[in-house]
Amino acid sequence: MYAVIKTGGKQYKVAVGDKLKIELIPAEVGSKVTLSEVLMIANGEDVVIGSPIVAKASVEATVSATGRHKKIRIFKMRRRKHYQRHQGHRQYYTELTIDAINN
Repeated sequence: MYAVIKTGGKQYKVAVGDKLKIELIPAEVGSKVTLSEVLMIANGEDVVIGSPIVAKASVEATVSATGRHKKIRIFKMRRRKHYQRHQGHRQYYTELTIDAINN
C-alpha cells in the first residue's frame, strides 16, 4: 500500500515505514504529524485517485529529525566584464517517518 501526498509544493510517493525529507514544517522532533493532502492511494489493484485530493484520507507520520541539506553553490559570471559572484544556500528540511495511511 502506498500513497501520493503533496507538501511544500512537491509531491511524494510514500509507504508505511518510509523516511522522507520534506520542506521545513513547524513541529517538534518526536511529535506526530497528519498530512491531509493525499492525491492518490493504491492498495494492490485498488486505486483511488482524488480530484484534486482524496476525501477523508490522511497520512500519519512522526517527526524524526530536522536539519539542513548539503550546500548548493551558485556561481554567476559575465565573460570579459570582470564580474563574478559566488553564493551558497542550505535549505532546511524536516525528516518524517511514515506510520500509517488512512482512507
